[in-house]
Amino acid sequence: MTASTGLPSAVTPITGDFPTLSVQESMERAPSLQNGATADMDADEQGDPDNEQDGRRSRVMLALMDIGEGLRLWRLAVSLGWLDIKLQFRGSRVGPLWLTLGTAVMIGSMGGIYSHLFHIVLKDYLPYLAISMILWQIGIAGVTQDACSCFISAASSIRATRLPFSLQAFRVLVRNGVMFGYNIVVPIGVYLIFGLLPGPVALFALPGLFIWALNAFAFCLLLGSVAARYRDIPPIVASIVQVAFYVTPIIWSAKQLGAKGWWLIFNPFYPLLEIVRQPLTGEMPTLSVWAVAIGLSVLLWLSSLFVFSRSRAQLAFWI
Repeated sequence: MTASTGLPSAVTPITGDFPTLSVQESMERAPSLQNGATADMDADEQGDPDNEQDGRRSRVMLALMDIGEGLRLWRLAVSLGWLDIKLQFRGSRVGPLWLTLGTAVMIGSMGGIYSHLFHIVLKDYLPYLAISMILWQIGIAGVTQDACSCFISAASSIRATRLPFSLQAFRVLVRNGVMFGYNIVVPIGVYLIFGLLPGPVALFALPGLFIWALNAFAFCLLLGSVAARYRDIPPIVASIVQVAFYVTPIIWSAKQLGAKGWWLIFNPFYPLLEIVRQPLTGEMPTLSVWAVAIGLSVLLWLSSLFVFSRSRAQLAFWI
């Protein structure tokens, strides 16, 4: 009688001579195997420089594709930006005109007080103050602070719908553009009252406004990405903007400093402000002001593209 092997009849036991290692031989070979595995892990962690460079290029290309897709959806960005304005004044009979009325009251009261403090004729000071306050509040301070909450405020829509992240930046740009349109009525009214129209030189403000639009979009990508990861960024930026308001010629003029105003060119807000404000006040910006403003804009765009390309994949998890 043949003893049962416990294996199915269809399975044939594997037989043969296999090399066996003693305990001592196994211990001798273990270090070499461990060193080989460690070397492979180090190689994987360090990575190939070519692969790292290709990874950077792919991240930048994905970021550029995101921007292109957001630009293609510009109609949706316009609708969302205008919807934000309507929701802000929902239930109000005057609606967005409160932006114009509030600005008119603020500039009128500030003009009367500061013209008396600085001993300046109201006719000369009020138009300068009106255009300076509008450009600062909407074009610089407003955009900078809104850029910090660009992705945070749209967290629900980002999680719910697969849309390019840059669409939220275009949304902020449209919203601030509408607010600028409502507020610019006040300086125009002041100019008409005092008969101080800047003339054809005001057209040179259009290139400056175009640079502002590009910078506003770059600010949204840069500050929006950083603020989504570090929530301390918005109050820090708000404090910096508040300090910058007093060291930038907004309620006071650079001419009041005389020869001591040479340091203003190192204030990054000053050249960006002057490329728009000077044409609207009948003056031409100098080449040095234009050069600094363009250089700052290029640096801002490179920084924003670098940060956005590296943080784009994690934005949905950070918010």
